[in-house]
Amino acid sequence: MDKSLTLIIITISTLFCGSAAGNRAKLFSAKSHGSIAASVPTSTDGICKSMVEKHNYVCEEHKVTTQDGFILSLQRIPVGRSGESPGNRVPVLLQHGLLMDGITWLLLPPELSLAFLLADNGFDVWIANTRGTKYSRGHVSLGPYDPAYWDWSWDELVAYDLPATYKYVHVQTGQKLHYVGHSLGTLISLASFSKDQLLNMLRSAALLCPIAYVGQMTSPLARNSAQNFLAETLYRWGILEFDPRGEAVIKFLKDICKKTGIDCTNLLTSFTGQNCCLNSSIVDVFLDHEPQSTATKNMIHLSQMIREGTITMYNYNNEDENRKHYGQPTPPVYKMKNIPKHLPIFLSYGGADALSDVNDVQRLLDSLKDHDGDKLVIQYRADYAHADYVMAENAKQDVYEPLIAFMKLQ
Repeated sequence: MDKSLTLIIITISTLFCGSAAGNRAKLFSAKSHGSIAASVPTSTDGICKSMVEKHNYVCEEHKVTTQDGFILSLQRIPVGRSGESPGNRVPVLLQHGLLMDGITWLLLPPELSLAFLLADNGFDVWIANTRGTKYSRGHVSLGPYDPAYWDWSWDELVAYDLPATYKYVHVQTGQKLHYVGHSLGTLISLASFSKDQLLNMLRSAALLCPIAYVGQMTSPLARNSAQNFLAETLYRWGILEFDPRGEAVIKFLKDICKKTGIDCTNLLTSFTGQNCCLNSSIVDVFLDHEPQSTATKNMIHLSQMIREGTITMYNYNNEDENRKHYGQPTPPVYKMKNIPKHLPIFLSYGGADALSDVNDVQRLLDSLKDHDGDKLVIQYRADYAHADYVMAENAKQDVYEPLIAFMKLQ
């Protein structure tokens, strides 16, 4: 690792601790002065306005409320840039990964971004944003400074967010939908499918950088954080919102990226693996919008998976607490072998991915070994890492065009 990147990582860590301390102070302030109402962006301050309409695409802002009270934003691109009639287009739901939001699918220029490509290829595109991200911070009774607002892990995304968005799109369009997930977006879908949920509304599922097992993850930042119980430490400190987007962090990174001689695509490398195909300008676009907040409890859950090599529900590390939540002393397992064999799946993974490691993906594929042969398409890109799947200049021809062709056959 070169000295400039080492300095960046050290500085990020220092600034993050400062940002986290600030969040802790705000949290304790909220406890002292009562709940603070959720800040929900207006229709003029949404993803449609900032990322879609400026490229001359029609875009609609939607809101859906989960069963446990979170108000999520959804963006809809009903037609392509040519502006033809919506007609009876088949819906596609795009679900982003960890520490990201729906802008994941809009970072590249329109002719290269998956969301726009799908719209131009005749699909009705819906973009999901999970709870806690910038445009999904609403709740029927809680605000982001209420401790209860952050009392969730990806189990709740499986139980509440995913069903709410699926059902909303299904009702709005009157059709079954295709699903595309990246990273954590694949984990919550796989967990859902393993419990035989939502399948009656689904045409197919595309899994980019599939995450089910992460015990062999090679990302040094992610693995070291898990092994050193970083998320658990933050939680004990009362930092319930895991917010990597402090103003000081973003300003520092942008300043670094403006300096000559530093390739800012390397900012992602120690976390995602060596991405092959990112244009250095994409990092500046990325930093304008990402990363996004998640619950510290969610980070703990993922850390448990890295340390233990399992895919189970959140472990309270106390038999009585586990019994209280699950009726048994240990958390239930999401059984990947229970995924229906007839479900059409497009699965693409990269040889350089440090988060969705090839050995962990192989373990998932072993669980799918009895899948109907004509229903499982597996694509392997030896040179791709984690961010390439949503930010690579050549993802259109390498991944998106085969994916779109797959969906058109379902």
